[in-house]
Amino acid sequence: MPRWNLAWLLGIVGVSLLGLAISRSAPLRDKDKDYELVHLIVDVLDEVDHDYVRELDADAKRKLVEDMINGGLMRLDEHSSYINPRRYKQFTKETKAKFTGVGIQLSTDPNGLLIVHSPLVGTPAYEAGILAGDIIVKIDGKSTETMNQDEAVDLIQGEVGKVVTLTVLHEGTREPVDIPITRAEIKVQSVLSDVRLPDKEWDFMMDKENKIAYVRLSGFNETTAKELGQKLTELKKEGLRGLILDLRTNGGGLLRSAVEISRMFLTEGRIVSTKGREKEEEVYDADGRGAILVPAKEFPVAVLINKFSASASEIVAAALQDHERAVIIGERSYGKGSVQNVIKLEGGKSALKLTTASYWRPSGKNIHRFFDSKETDDWGVKPNAGFEVPMKPEERLAYMKYRRDRDVVHGKGGDKPASPSSSKSDAGDDLDRRSINRGNKLPSTSPGKSEGEKEKKPFEDRVLNKALEFVRGEIKKVEAGG
Repeated sequence: MPRWNLAWLLGIVGVSLLGLAISRSAPLRDKDKDYELVHLIVDVLDEVDHDYVRELDADAKRKLVEDMINGGLMRLDEHSSYINPRRYKQFTKETKAKFTGVGIQLSTDPNGLLIVHSPLVGTPAYEAGILAGDIIVKIDGKSTETMNQDEAVDLIQGEVGKVVTLTVLHEGTREPVDIPITRAEIKVQSVLSDVRLPDKEWDFMMDKENKIAYVRLSGFNETTAKELGQKLTELKKEGLRGLILDLRTNGGGLLRSAVEISRMFLTEGRIVSTKGREKEEEVYDADGRGAILVPAKEFPVAVLINKFSASASEIVAAALQDHERAVIIGERSYGKGSVQNVIKLEGGKSALKLTTASYWRPSGKNIHRFFDSKETDDWGVKPNAGFEVPMKPEERLAYMKYRRDRDVVHGKGGDKPASPSSSKSDAGDDLDRRSINRGNKLPSTSPGKSEGEKEKKPFEDRVLNKALEFVRGEIKKVEAGG
């Protein structure tokens, strides 16, 4: 008997056997090969326990196994991972729109860099200056170069009220900045608009003369569809005539939420289908249930996307585009069209998030962008012809700052949000984030400029302006037709 704790060894074997679950119907010869692989893992762990240069305690041994599992899963794809017990508790809370942390969605790029896919609106990270596309270089001074995503999450999360400092490199800049963030309980508000009323509630009717509403979704959690349905119903009672649905920088969420939201705009037809290796194709269709903004002719819709719109965002955008229910405006989306099943392990204490299927558009085209996918391949969602609004990194950075500045709720005497087509933020400025975190006003000119010099040109949201132009034009067509 090796010098292992027997219970720990049996636990390792149990985790290793998880890979055999999918092969229960395989021939005995194939199962024998799988058991040989399990035996290999146990042999490696035994050698480490006996001969490694220093003795590992139980926690170190478990971390070794978790790293072995995650290292292998990352080779399969960037979305499959093992969720340890501590992380799993947090994972189950995140889909319920309430959890503890700083409020960011993380991902890794093909080079292994730790990327902020999206900060959640209204959270400590968002208000401190974390932006979508930021590369996290350090966490509390510790380099992330060899750090996996779960390790990063463990370091970023912590006790409410305590500060964690993220060193990030903004897209389009060359020098990393330190951003201290105070951890808090995160309550995710996923149905937002452009500006707030004096009572801090969102003003959804952007163009009051033409009755055009603007709704921005920050994610697709358990409450998003219900909240959006209620808001669209209210807006219809106020005389809604057109809608702009902003899915920019929306990293996705629950498939069910995406399907329910798509049904609000469609009365029939395919929304999305999922295809796995051996499972039958699962289809999700519109059948009139939950339809709110119908008929289509009376409620023109524009959907806004960018390179950070992913997963559930792409399902909604693709469904409305393929059924010609909405015009898609902006940039090509991220291309995250894979389905992850969460498989409980260790009696429900931990889980395996495993890619088991892929999403397919109503047109039958692929959504997912693989590591080796080319720009010319079919993946993601592209804007409609004539509605492309390509952005350079510096303009995208300016938009992120502009959007954050408008979302932050300022105290008495603080800065007020700018008008819908302007902002003090500037793409060329490397703003001093530590100054922002102390509550100081954002600089309106580049460092080193004299007070007498002219202020930078206000940021213009070209994507939103193009959407307003389109919806207004569609309303005029309806009016002209009687």
